[in-house]
Amino acid sequence: MHVRVVPPTLRLGKSGADVRTLQSLLNQRLQPVPRLEISGRFDERTELFVRRFQSATGLESDGVCGRNTWNALSAPAMQTPAPAVPDDTAVQSDPPWMRIALREVGQREIAGAHHNPRIVEYHASTLLRARTDEVPWCASFVNWCVREAGFKGTNSAAAASWARWGVPCEARRGAIAVIYNSTARNSSLSTTGHHVGFLMHETPTHLELLGGNQADSVKVSRYARTSWTLKAYRWAPEAAQPAPTE
Repeated sequence: MHVRVVPPTLRLGKSGADVRTLQSLLNQRLQPVPRLEISGRFDERTELFVRRFQSATGLESDGVCGRNTWNALSAPAMQTPAPAVPDDTAVQSDPPWMRIALREVGQREIAGAHHNPRIVEYHASTLLRARTDEVPWCASFVNWCVREAGFKGTNSAAAASWARWGVPCEARRGAIAVIYNSTARNSSLSTTGHHVGFLMHETPTHLELLGGNQADSVKVSRYARTSWTLKAYRWAPEAAQPAPTE
């Protein structure tokens, strides 16, 4: 009897031939093609597209490629079609700051005495103008993305400053989300307990944000509502707001 062998569970940081297979399948199943490099390294960009594929096929969007995700990737297209998932660099329905943020996925801090010049560039969009990548930089990242998109940010390195920016909005992809957790004070993520990022997805239990200084990098992370309080969703007053998804 033939026994189908399911590849091992893969997550951020893994490497090898199974990761190359995963990257190849993602390129085949997602449309437009994400053009992932077949590097064999499960990096932040690979994780982002795993999440996208999982969301498109009704799986939990956790970024981990386990049995269910492998099965969905390997299923015949006629039986389990992967709905069209827009390329992260060309999602026309996303606000412009979101498209810019997506192109920054993978930027991360440099260990030791050196500092990532891109993160220092994020800091330069605020009045603080920090010169190291060790200063919490989630607000700097959002300021930089908003400014690059042609809008005026808060110019502040404080995540809480975004709770008063622009206009309030409902939960929608690309909304600027400000969250708070008192236990995160004086951590590598935040000095005040506040964090800010761009909303990818909202569930009854979690907020999924694309942001900076998340595990010392630009990536998508999930924040449990049991620990994090949503302070605000904000939108640029000059930008058209799409109708809320029913």
